Amino acid sequence: MATDAPNKPDEKPADLSPAAAFSEAERAAIYRVIHARRDVRDEFLPDDVPRDVLLRILDAAHHAPSVGFMQPWNFIVIRDAKKRRAAYAAFQRACEAEEQALEPERRSLYRSLKLQGIVKAPLNICVTCDRARFGATGLGRTQQPDTDILSTACAVQNLWLAARAEGVGVGWVSIVRDADLRQIFQIPKEIAIVAYLCVGYVAQAYRLPELEAKRWASRLPLENLIFEDRWGELVVSTNPP
Repeated sequence: MATDAPNKPDEKPADLSPAAAFSEAERAAIYRVIHARRDVRDEFLPDDVPRDVLLRILDAAHHAPSVGFMQPWNFIVIRDAKKRRAAYAAFQRACEAEEQALEPERRSLYRSLKLQGIVKAPLNICVTCDRARFGATGLGRTQQPDTDILSTACAVQNLWLAARAEGVGVGWVSIVRDADLRQIFQIPKEIAIVAYLCVGYVAQAYRLPELEAKRWASRLPLENLIFEDRWGELVVSTNPP
């Protein structure tokens, strides 16, 4: 007859708690935040983000899952206007190169996207990954060495969702060269730069993702993205039974 397994020698009963489900209202709130999250580009207000709000958001990021509990992230909080202007200048240089790489018919639409968040938002955050934290490999990285980068991306997502719940907008600046950010913020070469974020309160938010609203791209159907048992085997339907 089966019996309850004993606790592990290093595991105390007080360390465990029932894995109870959240209430219907709590679940609805979580899904609402997920679906209402937006990548903010130009709608930032100049109002500062209070320290207690910022710390709650960063604490949410710090509670992201990480392989081997490596917690490889750091957060460079940037308020200095001079440094943000330097980052914006680097962004503009990268934008010019990005535009030239686009098809000619898409360049006017690209120019119409207002990407001023670096200087408009009162706060920028650079999220980095210390790839040697707790050792060069670490638990869980032997076969998949990039799990530290992936773990840091989870921290970015936690930060983003917590910010949205606080009414704070976030924009991810991907059009900027690592070398420029390293020089501006004195980031050592062994530290990976994962995300450069603009953070601040916003006047309004798009109902749909901005790039979808402006017809840059559309959301792919979920049923085309779910495979079953092997690559390419589509699930027949995503409708619940």
